[in-house]
Amino acid sequence: MALLTACDDGDLTQEDISFEDITATQSCTNNNIIYKLKDQEALILEIPKTNFTTDLTAANDTIELDISTTANRVVYRFYDGVLTTANICETIVPATPVITDQWVATAGKIRIVTTASKTTDDTNNSTKITGYNYNIVLKNVTFAKSSGDQVYETFPFGDYKTSITSLPFNFDQTLEKCTATNEVYNYNTSEALILNIDPALIANVVTPLNTPRTGLIGTTTNVLTYRSFLNSGTPLTGAYFCQATTPVIPTLNQQWDGVADASGATGIIEVTTTTNGANSYKHTIVLKKVSLQKGIVNFTLGDSYILGELFTTD
Repeated sequence: MALLTACDDGDLTQEDISFEDITATQSCTNNNIIYKLKDQEALILEIPKTNFTTDLTAANDTIELDISTTANRVVYRFYDGVLTTANICETIVPATPVITDQWVATAGKIRIVTTASKTTDDTNNSTKITGYNYNIVLKNVTFAKSSGDQVYETFPFGDYKTSITSLPFNFDQTLEKCTATNEVYNYNTSEALILNIDPALIANVVTPLNTPRTGLIGTTTNVLTYRSFLNSGTPLTGAYFCQATTPVIPTLNQQWDGVADASGATGIIEVTTTTNGANSYKHTIVLKKVSLQKGIVNFTLGDSYILGELFTTD
């Protein structure tokens, strides 16, 4: 509940405006409006959708926008009947219900705090990013209304939620390696996992039972990278890899980098080597408690993730 005061002909009055019980924040698909409805009332924000970013950094996970009557608009409306989405979003607004009163914000700030929404797979403790939550609060907002200005020091608008398609990770378990570098990779037509591995981890020597070689995700050695590519008609192929200069086609969509942890508690690489015939070896690479990060957002591959199998010969 938000309590506000107003000055009307010298008399101090109080009015109670409550949207706390309305958890659903909605948005229009045809414009930059997000809103909340309650019976015959609407609280409307018109701000560019570009402010709802998914590329989070420490500098932009919290943003503040200046409210005005022409940009970053906030409007509180009263109607003479029950509202629907059509009353807010349609280009030709229905004739009923009719707006009976309107308060327009003339000053103040819109504060947006962004966090990633995740789900956890309890079987392996892996996480997936499923969307983003934008907590919106109006600060020191002044509404102009017929009886005088109305000021809120803090007015919680609520949470605006968006959903995204989680990264597919549709990899098989067949790894390939560049002949001139230590780049090991797995890919399909739209995504790739690349590990610039310490060559000591893939020595052609059988490892003892239950004693894999181990390493840690790092920033110069054992660098792990996930890349997804835009569906622009050019699929990802093996020709993309092992180049001195990273190709610009297909077009990169997202890149997530493995999180280094020098303590050894997370970011673990395990390689088990077995024979695969005469002078042939199979190296099974497993990632344990490995996280990938973009900006300040991260997700984990879980307790154990099989990167794949690499075959080598003497």
